Amino acid sequence: MPHSNVVPHPTIALLRANSLASAAQLEIERMILEGQIAPGAKLTEAWLSERLGVSRGPIREAFRRLEEAGLVRQQKNHGVFVRDVPHDEAAEIYDLRAVMDELAGRRLAESATPAQMKALRSIVERMEQAVRIDDRDQYHMLNLQFHDQLVAFAGNRKMATIYSKLVKELSLFRRRNLLDQSVLPQSAAEHRAILKAIASGDAEQAGRAMYDHVMESKHRALDAAAPMPARARAGSRKG
Repeated sequence: MPHSNVVPHPTIALLRANSLASAAQLEIERMILEGQIAPGAKLTEAWLSERLGVSRGPIREAFRRLEEAGLVRQQKNHGVFVRDVPHDEAAEIYDLRAVMDELAGRRLAESATPAQMKALRSIVERMEQAVRIDDRDQYHMLNLQFHDQLVAFAGNRKMATIYSKLVKELSLFRRRNLLDQSVLPQSAAEHRAILKAIASGDAEQAGRAMYDHVMESKHRALDAAAPMPARARAGSRKG
C-alpha cells in the first residue's frame, strides 16, 4: 500500500521544523563568525533558503534565534542585518570577559586535569602554527576555541552560557579589526604564558595572566578600530 499521502504526526513535523531551523541557525552563525558574511550585511530569506536548501520558514526561525544570540538585528520594514558592534559596547564586553576569564584561570589552576591541559596545549600549538604561516583567520577561530575551552573546563555552566554569547558578539567587532601580522606573535606568547600559569597551580598567577591577556586584547582591538587621528595620538603617547 502506498504511503505518499500519509501526513506526519504533528510532533514529528514540529521536530523536523526545529531541526531544520537549528541547522540553518548553526550554518548562518558559522558564516558570520568565519567572516563569510560581514558585519552590517543584509541577510535575505531567499538567498539563504537557496544556499542552505531549506524553505523560508526555518530561515525565519533561525533569524529569530540569531537575534536572541546577539548576532543579527531585525529592522522593521528593512530586513535582517548582521550586527555591527559599536566601539563602546565592545569595550564593555571586553571588561566582562576579563573578569570571567580571570575566574576561569583561577578555577583551572586548582582543578585542571592532564587531559584538559593536553587539549589546551594542542590548541595553542595550532595557534603558533597559524602565526608562522600568517593565517589570521585560522588564528582568530583557534583563539575563540581556546577561550571557550578554558571556560568550559572551569565547570561553571551558567558562566559558560553567558560567556559564549558575549564572545560571539565581540567576534563581530573583532572581525573588522583582525590582528595584524606584527601582533600575532605577542598574542600567541600570551596564550603560552596562560598555559604555564595554569600548570603552575598558582590560582592568583593564572587568574592575573588571564585578566591581563584580555585587557591587552581589548587595547589592541580598540586601538585598531579607532579613527586614524586617535590612533596617531595613541602612537605618539607610546613613543
